[in-house]
Amino acid sequence: MSSQSSALGQQPLRTVQVLGGGSAGSSAHVRSLAAGLTARGVRVAVCAPPAVDRIQDFGAVGAQHVPVDRSSDPAALAALRGACADADLVHAHGLHAGMRAALALSGLRAPLVVTWHTRAHAEGARAPLLRLLEKRVARAASVVLAPSSDLVLRARRRGARDARYAPTAFPAPPAGHGAAPADTEARRNKTRAELGAVDRPLLVAVGALERHRGYGTLLDAAREWDRAEPSPLLVIAGEGPERGGLQERVRQEDLPVRLLGRRHDAAQLIAAADLAVLPSRWEARSVLAQQALVAGVPLVASRVGGIPELVGDGAALVPYGDPVALAATVLRLLADVPGRRALARRGLRQAATWPTEDATVAQALSVYDELTSPRTGL
Repeated sequence: MSSQSSALGQQPLRTVQVLGGGSAGSSAHVRSLAAGLTARGVRVAVCAPPAVDRIQDFGAVGAQHVPVDRSSDPAALAALRGACADADLVHAHGLHAGMRAALALSGLRAPLVVTWHTRAHAEGARAPLLRLLEKRVARAASVVLAPSSDLVLRARRRGARDARYAPTAFPAPPAGHGAAPADTEARRNKTRAELGAVDRPLLVAVGALERHRGYGTLLDAAREWDRAEPSPLLVIAGEGPERGGLQERVRQEDLPVRLLGRRHDAAQLIAAADLAVLPSRWEARSVLAQQALVAGVPLVASRVGGIPELVGDGAALVPYGDPVALAATVLRLLADVPGRRALARRGLRQAATWPTEDATVAQALSVYDELTSPRTGL
């Protein structure tokens, strides 16, 4: 669009990307999207909390960062509305960001695109409120994009007039993060030594310590595989409300598990592992799953949500909430080195089928063109 706009003497497309708290996956996606859009001549402003910009540095890829807190209070909405006032299109990432963008756009004419990166979870009295939020966001959006087929169906059930499958790319590591094989092996050995897994298998899980992540099942499985010799060490990187209960279980049951807290070297932890484990109740395009397959690390995951669609035959899938099946699969793979290597090779082949960052940007831009075509005559 940008080259056509320039040829017609028109202003380049002006877009606003709206982030909430900025999970690792969604904020990395927005940075990748901003980089691709600005390279095509599109003007991009990213509304996000300052803490997210400190990690992603949106300015480094040519986008303007507008500091907006993850809040629906009048000041935050006013700041968001001001940023969106001259936008040709607004693209919000996540349900809460979508709701705030819809409120900020009240009375403005810019179309709203919302990407549902994942599915929110709520129980008890909060569940009806979540359904209401989903309905309002789905109906406010001109187009809902979703990275898994089941999320597309969910958006349609909530009243989206246009919901489309839009798998997000796994962002390439920043320049300079590549390493020679010898350096990679040295880094892997160093990481394993620091974690205490020099002479024992290392299992890695990454994600917020929340109930739907399935960590209770994972600890049940750890109790099962603790009988093996040598006992595998499980490390979990992440922080959240379940930490206290999980830590108490580890202590009381003397489980071979370490809770590492929030880490910024998740990719390095995964690369050092013998297996990555993903016991969640639901996932769309899990960052952990993508990191594991790209790194050639065998993955054991729950057969839920968008996981089968994402990994194909490149991971070992088990029923959600079944610690016996999870432990048995882990132990089988640890005992079968050729099988583990074959699974890793299938994972690498599957990762090669995923959309590139360039393809993801092109898909988003085609949606933008479609929604703003009266402005350009396209």
